[in-house]
Formats: sequence, structure tokens, C-alpha cells
Amino acid sequence: MILKLRRVFEVPGERKDISFTCDPEKTGYLTDKTFSTPINVSGCVVNHAGVVELSTDCKFAMKHECDRCLIEFEREYDLHFEHTLVLKAYKDDDLVVCENAELDVDELVINDILLSLPTKILCRDDCKGLCPTCGKDLNEGGCEHTQS
Repeated sequence: MILKLRRVFEVPGERKDISFTCDPEKTGYLTDKTFSTPINVSGCVVNHAGVVELSTDCKFAMKHECDRCLIEFEREYDLHFEHTLVLKAYKDDDLVVCENAELDVDELVINDILLSLPTKILCRDDCKGLCPTCGKDLNEGGCEHTQS
């Protein structure tokens, strides 16, 4: 979804509410992650005395494979992101540049989500993983190699 933000950038106090559904597979952005639901995005863009802020809430579910026991599972997410928007590039990497006062919110949301995911994804915090010798799922009980 492309947001046209010229008026928000030009008028202090101006606000633009957003609410849409983003389907990551239809956007064409490459990702190796499996979204099991579309991303429901809501939020707003507000000009606070010349500083334009974007605030988004994203709700969705993803399919994962546990990094310890390899079981497939689904997890729901409810994430919040905030960005400062600018019309031209500065040396600050935390600013989002809106060329021609337009913003591709789909791309920004997907990048925010992918960068916020942990590098190690577990089915549960106390996942015991697999036996390194026989490969048995230790969450289902011990095996002859793990009992001491």
C-alpha cells in the first residue's frame, strides 16, 4: 500500500489514520518466513510541529519450525512499530525517507516484522530439543542416551 503524505508533511497537526491488510506473498517481497495469516495493520501518521511520525500495530500469525526439536508450530504476533518520516535523506539511519512524499507501507511493515523476530525460534521456552545420539524428541520423555 502506497501512502500519499504530502498534506501530512506540509500541515503541522495533520493526521492520517491507516488500516489495511497486507498479504506478504502478494507483495512480491522475498521472505523465507511463512505467514499463515495476512498482516492486519492499523495506525497513523501525524505531523507533530514539523516532525512526522508513523505508528503501526501489526497482528498476524506465522508458521515456524522449532530450532531445538524441529516440530512445526504456529505463533500469533501483535507488534508495535514507530518511525520518524522525512522527505530527504540524512545521515541518521533511524529515519525513513519518503521520496515524493510517498511511503510503501507494505515493505516497511514486512521489514519491521522480519527484523523483530528472534534469531532462535522455539516452540516453547523450556523446549528440551532432540537427543544428539538417537534423535528422540526429549519433550516427549527421555531416552536411554539422556538418562543419568
